Amino acid sequence: MRKLTFALCFGNRGFMPGELILGAREDMVKAVTEAGYDYIMMEESATRYGAVETRSEGLLYHDWLKAHEGQYDGVIFCQPIFVDENGAAAALQDAGVPILMQAYPDEIGKMDFANRRDAYCGKFSVTDVFTQYQIPFTVMKPHVVHPLSPRFAENLRDFAAICRVVNGMKRFNLGCIGARTTAFKTVRFDEIALQKYGITVESFDLSELFQMVAALKDDDEKVLAKIRRLEDYTDFSIVPQPNKITLAKIGCVLDWYIQEYRLDALALRCWNEMETYLRVCPCVLLSELNDRGIPASCEIDICSAITMRAMWLASEKPATVLDWNNNYGDDEDKVVLFHCGPVAQSLMAGKGKVTEHKMFAKGDPGSGWGCNEGRIAAFPMTFSNCQTKDGKIIVYASEGAFTQDEIEDGYFGCAGVAQIPDLQNKLIKLARGGFKHHTSVGVGHMKEVLTEAFTIYLGYDVVDIDN
Repeated sequence: MRKLTFALCFGNRGFMPGELILGAREDMVKAVTEAGYDYIMMEESATRYGAVETRSEGLLYHDWLKAHEGQYDGVIFCQPIFVDENGAAAALQDAGVPILMQAYPDEIGKMDFANRRDAYCGKFSVTDVFTQYQIPFTVMKPHVVHPLSPRFAENLRDFAAICRVVNGMKRFNLGCIGARTTAFKTVRFDEIALQKYGITVESFDLSELFQMVAALKDDDEKVLAKIRRLEDYTDFSIVPQPNKITLAKIGCVLDWYIQEYRLDALALRCWNEMETYLRVCPCVLLSELNDRGIPASCEIDICSAITMRAMWLASEKPATVLDWNNNYGDDEDKVVLFHCGPVAQSLMAGKGKVTEHKMFAKGDPGSGWGCNEGRIAAFPMTFSNCQTKDGKIIVYASEGAFTQDEIEDGYFGCAGVAQIPDLQNKLIKLARGGFKHHTSVGVGHMKEVLTEAFTIYLGYDVVDIDN
């Protein structure tokens, strides 16, 4: 895969010290490449200093950008001086990707006319006109920042995450394997609403999956390879061989759906037909999919799969779906987040162990092999989820941390203790807002990145549960 690539665009204005643009071109290239990203940039000879000032120059850059469509993930609009906003609007009105507004700071001791930039003021002219033109853009703190400063390196990292989320979410395929479990009205969703936002849901009947599993032979090379993969992935030492083979076959069928229909994420009906007829519980298969970057939600929770994909794109690390499951003693800012086993191995404190699902074993012993048990590691995290309502995607995002607090051995499945500031008030807002008993969890603090991508570029309605 190619590196994330930025198209660099520079502004100019006739009576300002345009010579400063040449230094900005060098600075920006150095900043982007040292941060590990790639760039494309219009030739310096194309216009005065290779920047845009007039509407004609803006249209020249516009056409150059169009000719390189598909080669860039975002645009950095660099303002070394107080630039002409008309040329900027003409240049970027059809960019089709996130645009980062960067403006240079002035320096004390260099405030004479030959060196004064006035980009602090000029940035408002550009953002004002872009707002009038309805061109979406990103602004970050501080208002002015030098490209070679540590603060801009942070800006670049966050902007890259925004670009990944926006470009990965504006059009993708989501597999819905099986019908919603009758009892779980909490995971209902509006397929037409999702399509409006570029999310195509491909729906499959669970009976088709069962037929494909039955057609696979035990010694099929795909099945044997999947067994090896699963045994390397987690501890299968106590799983009976027939159940292990069945899990591998289901894994092969899920891989086929992903490849055949170009699925970017999926949600699976995980109970109770698989347990009743196939004698397995597919938790560990979802765990493995999540670990290799294919967001996979259980219980046909399509909405959780959406926010899992967003967090995976933002962090480039696996996300998972968990229940708001238990209080942790009397600490009102702590909660036990749990699920039966779809947590990626890389998010766990130690190697998981595949066991029989305790709930299914209680009433039907031998029916629930596939629960990947363990504990979630301690790490800073973001939690988010969404719903569809009145044709809209409504989403929340907030932050907390998984702690090293212990959970007793008798607690089955995969769980962790999360500490979330002001948790009780946030839970009230989630309840009043009609959000489900699940939340999606990703690694690292990325609320600001997600909120920027969701609101400015993707058009989701964001509910702020923090204030």
